[in-house]
Amino acid sequence: MSQRIVAVCIAAPLVLILGGLALAVPLPYASYSPGPTFNVLGKDADQAEVIQVDGAKAYYDDGQIRFTTVLASGYNQKLSLGAALSRWLDPDKAVVPYDVVHPADSTATQEKAEGAVEMTTSQDVAKAVAMQELGITVPSAIQIAYVDPTGPSSRKLLVRDVVKKVDGKPVATSKDIQSAVETHDDGSLVELRIERDRRELTVRIKPAIVDGKPRIGVQLGQGYEFPFTVNLRVDPNVGGPSAGLMFSLAIYDTLTPGSLTGGRTIAGTGELLPDGTVGPIGGIAQKIAGAQEAGATLFFVPKDNCADVKGLDPDLRLVKATTMHEAREALQTWVKDPGATLPTC
Repeated sequence: MSQRIVAVCIAAPLVLILGGLALAVPLPYASYSPGPTFNVLGKDADQAEVIQVDGAKAYYDDGQIRFTTVLASGYNQKLSLGAALSRWLDPDKAVVPYDVVHPADSTATQEKAEGAVEMTTSQDVAKAVAMQELGITVPSAIQIAYVDPTGPSSRKLLVRDVVKKVDGKPVATSKDIQSAVETHDDGSLVELRIERDRRELTVRIKPAIVDGKPRIGVQLGQGYEFPFTVNLRVDPNVGGPSAGLMFSLAIYDTLTPGSLTGGRTIAGTGELLPDGTVGPIGGIAQKIAGAQEAGATLFFVPKDNCADVKGLDPDLRLVKATTMHEAREALQTWVKDPGATLPTC
């Protein structure tokens, strides 16, 4: 046997082993894949209406308004070269820098808490914008958006408690509340006057010292003093702000006679701001793929995501969403005439 053949016989297995190792080495990338869609006009796993209204008339009818989700690869789960290549070749998936999905200064616990805060805030902004679209005045407020289950406020404060006063003084901003709490570095109790379920309560909490400052273990968010109650029974494992537009359209539909969708299935995405503007989101291509799989025939795309849908040719109509008001009008126009001219990217 020649030396060349011997060398090949020795080298070939080594090349295969090294190639396999290279494919398995973690890279600084994560992935987005189409996630499930949820019909806000439908019922939850317990067969209860997703939108629950108390204090006003609700109109439940046919049709579906679906918010879309993206499945991101998990915390500390960086893609190998092989996994990245397989996802890159799949048109419904995306490979993105790991730090885009999981910022370097965040932990898994922080990401979960942030997602919960964003979901709570997005729901309440959606309620307010839908009511304002109906001409209902909704005063803004500061509310509890997240309670640390191991912190001082656990079992004392609840998500959506509206903070009216701290230590007897009215508060108008989150900074007012934080500054008041920080005066209790002597271990004294913070007194909060809150509104819960239309009742005012006084809660006293002893702060914990975190990074040298008194903290009560909550995150604050945009809240409102609603004239009646609207609750959304959404899977608690779903977080983030991107369902705001769909929530608001569905709430508007539920509070008005007739079907906003004309009995059809529509979907979309977009963070909703308090003034009704629709903000951009991530994973738009994956959300469109998920909506198409769910049978949607129209999809709302936030204006600032228009560049991200260039080149896509899905089997559903893409409509540009700039504000909730314009999206609602476009939907009503489309229901009357599916071939009508609508805002596009």
